Amino acid sequence: MARTAAEARQQLKDAVDRGFDIEFTPPFPAREGELRRSAVLILFGALDSIPADPTAGRPVPTELDILLTRRADRMRHHAGQIAFPGGGVEPEDADITATALREAAEETGLDPAGVEVLGTLPEIHVPVSRNLVTPVIGWWRLPSEVAADRTESVEVFRVPVAEMLDPAARGHSVLQRDGFTHRGAAFKLQERFGGHTVWGFTGMLLSSVYDGVGWSTPWQPGTDFAVTG
Repeated sequence: MARTAAEARQQLKDAVDRGFDIEFTPPFPAREGELRRSAVLILFGALDSIPADPTAGRPVPTELDILLTRRADRMRHHAGQIAFPGGGVEPEDADITATALREAAEETGLDPAGVEVLGTLPEIHVPVSRNLVTPVIGWWRLPSEVAADRTESVEVFRVPVAEMLDPAARGHSVLQRDGFTHRGAAFKLQERFGGHTVWGFTGMLLSSVYDGVGWSTPWQPGTDFAVTG
């Protein structure tokens, strides 16, 4: 386990360089239509003025945090869900990392100059939105203010990673639709972050990242979070 933020950053970099498995099982079948390339920014840092709740334990430094947003309820896809900042590739983007940084700046107001890109993960097909999503792993080396743009994102959170790794915060989302039941990795945020459930693409991807880096601690499956989507 990382004892300092610098160690956490190095563990992230090492994990991205060697690669790791991503467990993502889409809850819905693929839709017809052209796929669009897009990117999300998975941004870690040690800039949060609110450290983790000490009762969560210390699998990582208490100051280590991750940037998450809550999408607007009127969005066409993943409405109201907790998500990473991100969006589709535009012609002016130099590469896929530029897409992730531009979208994050638009949605949260962060300064891209303060973000160190540690690497990218393989593209993931998200059928419900017909996107091929490249996760971009970043480290927030210089602070900048963040706030929701009120168009795509209505809230921006910097959540202590230690709280998400607390076994009490882990479980599975349960989505029932059209006679089918879909379960996936999920996390429950504390009440100061609205008590939201992190599920779907974001929950499964985060679970894979935490496992791949080696930060996850043993937890007992059995907690279910009912979700709608």
